[in-house]
Amino acid sequence: MSANKNIQFSDDALALVQKIINRYPEGKQKSALLPILHIAQAEFDGWLSPEVMDYVASLLKIQSIEVYEVATFYSMFNMKPVGKCLIEVCRTGPCWLMGAEDVVRYIEKKLGIKAGETTADGMFTLKTVECLASCGTAPMMQIGETYHENLTLEKVDAILNDHKNQGNRRTHWEKDKVKP
Repeated sequence: MSANKNIQFSDDALALVQKIINRYPEGKQKSALLPILHIAQAEFDGWLSPEVMDYVASLLKIQSIEVYEVATFYSMFNMKPVGKCLIEVCRTGPCWLMGAEDVVRYIEKKLGIKAGETTADGMFTLKTVECLASCGTAPMMQIGETYHENLTLEKVDAILNDHKNQGNRRTHWEKDKVKP
């Protein structure tokens, strides 16, 4: 459970982590795991490396495997580096019935990657994820905090072109970093 010495939260993030941990009684710090993993992902370039997860485990005084189990269970956590633009397409029933499979295939062809991969330029990562709670407006995808609903291939094309044209903007995880 030894954490990498080079992995450390910023002072602001560490203060927030300690505040979250202090919400729980002694011996129940593991309850803070989900929010701390979100902070860690935002602090460390949008993904959770084994070293980052070990660091989180050391802060919570739990075994690293406990962190790995949780982080790998939820699709909202990235276990490898992701592009500046993380495209998450809902793959559950309503979206799939309404054409999400076609959307995924279209994005794969347009970007030259498969689901789970990142473009060579590091701009786009495509993920298929579990329900994003927008069943009434299926098919849908999320990019950052923005939902794109009632998708057609034409809408997907416009969204991807918009993100390509704004390629120098901040990354999705830079927006999420803890601020004073």
